[in-house]
Amino acid sequence: MIRYLLVLVGGGVGALTRYVAASAIMTRFGGKFPLGTLAINVTGSFLIGFLMTMLTERFQLDPRWRLLLVVGFLGGYTTFSSFEWETFTSVRDGALWAGMLNVVSSVMLGYVAVWLGVLLAKR
Repeated sequence: MIRYLLVLVGGGVGALTRYVAASAIMTRFGGKFPLGTLAINVTGSFLIGFLMTMLTERFQLDPRWRLLLVVGFLGGYTTFSSFEWETFTSVRDGALWAGMLNVVSSVMLGYVAVWLGVLLAKR
């Protein structure tokens, strides 16, 4: 039962964090490009690289930390389905370049963020 509660709590906090952060970014920077979602995806990519390395290679902590932080928090925090929808609507609405920029930048920056998270965690 504790496993389910860890995922539930982590997911709720992650979803709330995503909403607050993405809203703040879009309020401050606005525009047609989904910068809030991109920022969430890139920071989520960094965090999964960092946390998985810390939890599985550096410290071998109790697996319940992975349920809380990775499955729960990052599962609620990252926004891949939002990323896909925003890309689709950009392309559908005639902003092909914005849609393609979103795909390329999310994938490339997300990969670099995972890599940096792993490097930092291994220091």
